[in-house]
Amino acid sequence: MNPFSSGTRLRDMIRSIRACKTAAEERGVVRKECAAIRASISENDSDYRHRNMAKLMFIHMLGYPTHFGQMECLKLIAAPGFPEKRIGYLGLMLLLDERQEVLMLVTNSLKQDLNHTNQYIVGLALCALGNICSAEMARDLAPEVERLLQFRDPNVRKKAALCSIRIIKKVPDLAENFVNPAASLLKEKHHGVLITGVQLCTDLCKSSEDALEYFRRKCTDTVVKILKDLVNSPYAPEYDIAGITDPFLHISLLRFLRVLGHGDADASDSMNDLLAQVATKTESNKNAGNAILYECVGTIMSIEDNSGLRVLAINILGRFLSNRDNNIRYVALNMLMRAINFDAQAVQRHRATILECVKDSDASIRKRALELVYLLVNESNVKPLTKELIDYLDVSDLEFKDDLTARICSIVDKFSPEKIWYIDQMLKVLSEAGNYVKDEVWHALIVVISNALNLHGYTVRSLYRAVQASVEQETLVKVAVWCIGEYGDMLVNNAGMLDIEDPITVTESDAVDVVEIAFKRHNSDVTTRAMCLVALLKLSSRFPACSQRIKDIIVQYKGSFLLELQQRALEFNSVIEKHQNIRSALVERMPVLDEATFSGRKGGSLPSAFSSSNGPSVIPNGVSKPAAPLVDLLDLSSDDVPAPSSSGGGDFLQDLLGVDLSLAPAPAPAPSQSGISQNKKAGTDALMDLLSIGSPLDTNSSSTPDMLSLSLESKTSGGALESLSSALTMPAQVSSSSVAAPTVDLLDGLSSSQPTLENNGPQFPSMVAFESSSLKMTFDFSKSAESPQITSIKATFTNLSANNFTDFLFQAAVPKFLQLQLDPASSTTLPANGNGSITQNMRVTNSQHGKKSMAMRIRIGYKVDGKDVLEEGQISNFPRNL
Repeated sequence: MNPFSSGTRLRDMIRSIRACKTAAEERGVVRKECAAIRASISENDSDYRHRNMAKLMFIHMLGYPTHFGQMECLKLIAAPGFPEKRIGYLGLMLLLDERQEVLMLVTNSLKQDLNHTNQYIVGLALCALGNICSAEMARDLAPEVERLLQFRDPNVRKKAALCSIRIIKKVPDLAENFVNPAASLLKEKHHGVLITGVQLCTDLCKSSEDALEYFRRKCTDTVVKILKDLVNSPYAPEYDIAGITDPFLHISLLRFLRVLGHGDADASDSMNDLLAQVATKTESNKNAGNAILYECVGTIMSIEDNSGLRVLAINILGRFLSNRDNNIRYVALNMLMRAINFDAQAVQRHRATILECVKDSDASIRKRALELVYLLVNESNVKPLTKELIDYLDVSDLEFKDDLTARICSIVDKFSPEKIWYIDQMLKVLSEAGNYVKDEVWHALIVVISNALNLHGYTVRSLYRAVQASVEQETLVKVAVWCIGEYGDMLVNNAGMLDIEDPITVTESDAVDVVEIAFKRHNSDVTTRAMCLVALLKLSSRFPACSQRIKDIIVQYKGSFLLELQQRALEFNSVIEKHQNIRSALVERMPVLDEATFSGRKGGSLPSAFSSSNGPSVIPNGVSKPAAPLVDLLDLSSDDVPAPSSSGGGDFLQDLLGVDLSLAPAPAPAPSQSGISQNKKAGTDALMDLLSIGSPLDTNSSSTPDMLSLSLESKTSGGALESLSSALTMPAQVSSSSVAAPTVDLLDGLSSSQPTLENNGPQFPSMVAFESSSLKMTFDFSKSAESPQITSIKATFTNLSANNFTDFLFQAAVPKFLQLQLDPASSTTLPANGNGSITQNMRVTNSQHGKKSMAMRIRIGYKVDGKDVLEEGQISNFPRNL
């Protein structure tokens, strides 16, 4: 007989394929076998049809095309005998899927087999329907499947329940037809039927709110009783696994209870005692018991609040953390991250165990534990937790240092109780893993050091000691070089000594040595070397005795191939040689950097519309203007119209944005007749000024030496140092910090919803909110009687001048107890002489309605004949009861 004829057995074909040594030989065998099968199909050979389909299924699993045998599956399904149907349905599930059009031809055969008297043929049809059922087939065959849920044989009922799950997922509208039959399955004694019935009920609850309410009312007590009987059941050998009766049914019932109890207090109360019993009686020595405990914890966390149960659940997770199985520890950490939202104090009790998981050998457990530790940190435990993490930083794996360093820096920045502690911890991190610290972190450290006036000496001495021991940490070297350049004289003279430190002996030559060594290190990058040049120039003024030595070092780089270093070396050498009379003023210490502004930029939050400087501020075109009057909008003690206070800009922004600026107070001028303080200025762009982008330094102001020293580092172009210098030397502007309430809408085109002006509430008269020689802004108010704390405002802008206004932009900020939703303006062009207007809707929510009056700071920018104009004001005369 031909070995590749259609009559050969499947076993012989498999042996032939396995005997092939190359892919080409295998393709040849498959090609010949497929040709023989095609010949048999064309001859309509019914005797070998089932054997041919078995071969085709094996060939299909090898990855070869078998579409030519699809119709043979349908013929086998239509055959009367069970063996042929079994092969036909198996081929149907393997060779076809729900996207095949030929599947429509099998619907009638499936319907006949679902009504067959042979329970095994019914089971074959249910298996096939449960695997490849399409939406059309589900609608046609759902009545037969629903009827089979009450079939006499438990295996058929089990398969019918699984098939029903597929049907309701394909056609959710059919879910209501299966609610009553599914509820009847909960009375089954056969565990296989019961598990599938519980799963069917769970899916019904997820797909239909009506089904969920039905099962909550009718079946909660039934499910609780089933689980209680299961927990207390005696030993049953047919269901026992590791001493636990049917853990699969345990888990299915717990998941169903989780769905029933979520958001329903009555259902939750009925299952509380049972969940406590499951949590306390289940053995955790075996994996089956741990699986049940994990699902029990998940159910406890999902149902309505019960503090005692949740503490018990969190204690179970704490025990999981001590398990030697990595999977159990990982899922425990995942669940604890959810549990911290419910009971953070209970999770805190397991802090020591969680910290041990940070040191685990498994990378996924380390990462998850580190995320959990980050969530556990608060003001009371930040010091011990940070110490533990920094101690581990020294011995952690290299691939883990990046994540660990980022988390430590974030924790220190977020929860630092005092600046000296912040500086100490950051120096430890820089000493241990400075090469893993991101640029924005050490930029922020320099800003904090600049603001800590009484810690300059302590910091530079600490950095000097640290850089002696960790010269290979690039970021540490950068911070140390910057501080030595700024405060080198304090290092040499032991100035600003604190009680906690001992004096050190450092000569001027020693300080220059540190900078020179960092400058000449072979692996120093361009930014570090450029900072070293700046530090050397500053030290040449602070240490006159080392001036010649410093000049010799700088001269060496006049011919550097790096343009950044070459340009700096040339300019600095010229300063030392030719400009001795201005050098001391040119290189004096940097002014205090604006900590609040830098935090806002670093956090990526929207900046505020107000200047924080208590002296003359600088706008993009270099014109100085007086500091705008800023009023504390949170000190409104009554419903009366608030009067302007004499608080400075820092006080106002502290209340408005929740930041501590520590600025000296500035006198506030009297308010204007319209109840606002106006200030009109020219500028290239209101938003550019608002974000402090591209602001040139005002060389005509009274602080020329400071400005020169600021511009020194940003003067040259190229390299990473330019971006650093621009970040550190930008004029002080206020940005809202990342934790500030979202009360400022500066990009007023982001809102998509249009507030509806409702007129069924109290009526308020229109008011002129702002008026200058060229612009008038009017507010129209409306309120809803149902929401008195919400005020809808329609702002109307009118041009009073003879010139058209273009690029019109309105911005507003409100105190923390208000929330502002600002919609896009109707136009960006405002016609002259009042021949048109621009309208803009806004909605203000007053959380202190009836206690504090509304107040608002505004900024309006536009262009007149191509020139930028900016007008600012404060509105404090809103009608009462808004």
